[in-house]
Amino acid sequence: MQQKSRVSHHNDEGTQHKRSSTDESGKSCELTFGSYCIWRQQHREDMKDAMIKKLKDQLFVARAYYPSIAKLPTQDKLSRQLKQNIQELERVLSESTTDADLPPEIEKKLQKTEVTVAKAKSFPVDCNNVDKKLRQIFDLTEDEADFHMRQSAFLYKLTVHTMPKSLHCLSLKLTVEYFKNPYDKEAEAEKFVDSSLHHYVIFSNNVLAASAVINSTVTHAKESWKQVFHVLTDEENYYAMKLWFLRNKYREAAVQVLNIENLHLDNPKMEISAPLSLPEEFRVSIQSAMSQTRTEYMSIFSHSHYLLPDIFSKLKKIVVLDDDVVVQRDLSALWTLSMGEKVNGAAQFCSVRLGQLRSYLGEKGINQNSCSWMSGLNVIDLVRWRDLGLTQTYKRLIKELSGQEGSMEANAWRASLLTFEGKIYPLDDSWVVSGLGHDYMLDTQALNKAAVLHYNGNMKPWLDMGIPKYRSYWRKFLNNEDQFLSECNVYS
Repeated sequence: MQQKSRVSHHNDEGTQHKRSSTDESGKSCELTFGSYCIWRQQHREDMKDAMIKKLKDQLFVARAYYPSIAKLPTQDKLSRQLKQNIQELERVLSESTTDADLPPEIEKKLQKTEVTVAKAKSFPVDCNNVDKKLRQIFDLTEDEADFHMRQSAFLYKLTVHTMPKSLHCLSLKLTVEYFKNPYDKEAEAEKFVDSSLHHYVIFSNNVLAASAVINSTVTHAKESWKQVFHVLTDEENYYAMKLWFLRNKYREAAVQVLNIENLHLDNPKMEISAPLSLPEEFRVSIQSAMSQTRTEYMSIFSHSHYLLPDIFSKLKKIVVLDDDVVVQRDLSALWTLSMGEKVNGAAQFCSVRLGQLRSYLGEKGINQNSCSWMSGLNVIDLVRWRDLGLTQTYKRLIKELSGQEGSMEANAWRASLLTFEGKIYPLDDSWVVSGLGHDYMLDTQALNKAAVLHYNGNMKPWLDMGIPKYRSYWRKFLNNEDQFLSECNVYS
């Protein structure tokens, strides 16, 4: 089961972080493969199976000299020996991939080949022939290495874009259990429309991720009874989510699970014709004045976010949390935040101005000096949103941009930036630290002080590919005692 719209929309122009790795040729690896190269650098292991490597090296040299020796009429015996050695090494390597697989007499075979190759080197041969053969073999080896590099990068990307087997198991077991045993409907339904309470909205198709967000928020809340969480999910995960939040309680907070694909809105013009879409993430490259290039993962609202004013038509204000965040501080101060005429309180990155993103967003319609902003933690004034008709503005922009060049995702990104241009209230830097899903070098002191940690990037904390030193911030908010986690081998 693949995750929907996680980190799949990458723009790869000129991207090399100053801390990223390079391949053996010195070329930028992140330029092509993104976070895979950072992950590979961190997980590089010492070479094993030294004997296998020696055999391959000897086979490489023997193949290079054989054509020239075979052309010498007086060296038929040496030619046969060299050919025999080559065939023996090829057979051994076809049957063995590690030193443990090699036959006992392999040392003698290697010595025999070394002696034969030494004899071949002692004869005057056409250097051009040897050089030509060496280059031919080298090119084949380089092609093979490049193939394996691309294959491993593809498997890495497949891993980060696919729901882990254990989480898929968890969702299935919860769904089956929901239909096996009837459960009561959510209590305290009146809380879900009480605008005097603190309402949080989470878009998610991942039970554990949504649970960690809610648990971390409630854990640090001074008044948990004021907190109401609305989890918007899809048809596939709806019943699993519903059962999980019926089985697990979060102090005095109320949790509502909604199937976004089956909502009936008061506004007939706002029909839900598209499935759940999670926040879009883009990998972008920024060139500094000193000719250094850095990579950022920018997350932005998806199509589903523009349904919020109609889904929650009775609410005045909400806080939207991405499901890849962890809360470390009481968020009640956000509800007394005075945003003036602004609509969206968000983390801004003025080190990344829209003018620096021209290659992604185009030249027209964007204020080049405006700062970029992120989803993750967003304070939304729904009253102001409705008054300004921002949902209609977004839909109009999407329609206009659809006839222009660029991918659908890039057009959605540009439409979001245009929709909220001049309407962003910049949150203080202490509210959010982002980059835990791609940046290995974040300041630990800043992480500990931040109210919200955002795991934007490929390396989500619920994946094996997640950055190990950041996982503990997320793991401590899992309910490790739940029987379904044990049955599905979901370990924290």
